[in-house]
Amino acid sequence: MSNPVNRQVSTVAVIGAGPVGLAAAAHLVERGLTPIVLEAGDGPASAIAQWRHVRLFSPWRFDIDAAAGRLLEARGWTAPDPDGLPTGAELIDAYLAPLAETPQLAPHLRYGTRVVAVAREGVDKTRTIGREGRPYLLRTRNTAGEWEDLTADAVIDASGTWGRRNPLGAHGLAARGEDHDASWAAGPLPDVLGADRDRFAGKRTLVVGMGHSAANTLLNLASLAEAAPGTTVTWAIRGDSPARLYGGGSADALPARGTIGTRLRELVESGAIELVSGFTVDRFEERDDGSVAVVGKVDGRERVIEADQVAAATGFRPDLDMLREIRLDLDATVEAPARLAPLIDPNFHSCGTVPPHGEADLAQPDEGFYLAGMKSYGRAPTFLLATGYEQVRSIAAALAGDREAADKVELDLPETGVCSSSRSLEATSIADAEGCCGSTASADSGCGTAAPEPVTIGSRGLATGAVHGRAGERIELKQTGGCCG
Repeated sequence: MSNPVNRQVSTVAVIGAGPVGLAAAAHLVERGLTPIVLEAGDGPASAIAQWRHVRLFSPWRFDIDAAAGRLLEARGWTAPDPDGLPTGAELIDAYLAPLAETPQLAPHLRYGTRVVAVAREGVDKTRTIGREGRPYLLRTRNTAGEWEDLTADAVIDASGTWGRRNPLGAHGLAARGEDHDASWAAGPLPDVLGADRDRFAGKRTLVVGMGHSAANTLLNLASLAEAAPGTTVTWAIRGDSPARLYGGGSADALPARGTIGTRLRELVESGAIELVSGFTVDRFEERDDGSVAVVGKVDGRERVIEADQVAAATGFRPDLDMLREIRLDLDATVEAPARLAPLIDPNFHSCGTVPPHGEADLAQPDEGFYLAGMKSYGRAPTFLLATGYEQVRSIAAALAGDREAADKVELDLPETGVCSSSRSLEATSIADAEGCCGSTASADSGCGTAAPEPVTIGSRGLATGAVHGRAGERIELKQTGGCCG
């Protein structure tokens, strides 16, 4: 049950100016509330700007929040072709940047402002008596190094997970020698066919991970290898089979996404991509020439992969340090709100089987505080934009006192290529995986429930993602998970 705000709400701090943060601001404005949007980057969607070369696999009609669309249309904005697949850059330029410039939102945006900590004003986490009803204090630091404390009646943390990568090592811990700043560390989504081409052409690249970020990089590297002799691609995964990433192909309700797994499987089977399955990274040993030896184990035996570049596509996790003084009820496994966690657990759910949920599932013991968007999913990689849009619509309604609207949660999640359950952990062949009902775009969700859980058809919003083509084409993929702050 929701923990309602027991006072009149006027100002709401929104952490992050990505798609979900801006959607939250749009819904708050429509409800007559005043948002204070705090963004660490120098413009809207600064995380997406870091993968601006990536093409989404969902068309425009699923990528625009309803309230945001209404603000834009009131200014004469024309929505892009609903069937078009935007790149990250196009998502910003054609939608998010114009949205941030609307007179209803622009005065409330503060760029270059990082939220360092959140607390209840005047009390620490242990104080119970007199806690309720206190405003929130947000400690911030701007790009000039200046500190400022701001107060708000409620907080929506939509800061995402992009800046907190999961480690490459096993056990959830960084491997020895793992260094994101090393010359061989290429990050999760390098622009292989564009700005970073020279870094990979004619070189040996290892991609670690089994989500769509990994698939994006692998497919682009394979295209580069066709044009640049000497380019080699190795793909290392911890599991025994990549079947769940190969997905459902033509069964995918988003056709662009359905081709991703099909193309990737073709490249592995042809030898264009070397797959090393069951590989756990133990340590990185940098060579004198700047290359690296990635030392790990396969079936208990040591295996060394020599690489010039390593793309770490192992997903992300939320930054909870900034919330140490907030009373949170989080699931011990997924690190998502406790009531939400069973609905999104990647051991049992894919993005297509997550049931509708809203404010009542996101409310925390500290009333008026919410995690939303990708951050609300904790370590689960199954997040879609539509989910975030519906979350903040429901939250805004609750903060405005409209309980009926807050509880009327609707969500449009078309069937996707691979569904998920714990059965995916046991699948050892493509045939096993292709027996699934179908539905995921997630980075690490699995495959398996007999039928997706039902969802109802709602209004605008859904996922991002993308697909690839043959040599020279850059038809890339991205899901919002971890990329929309």
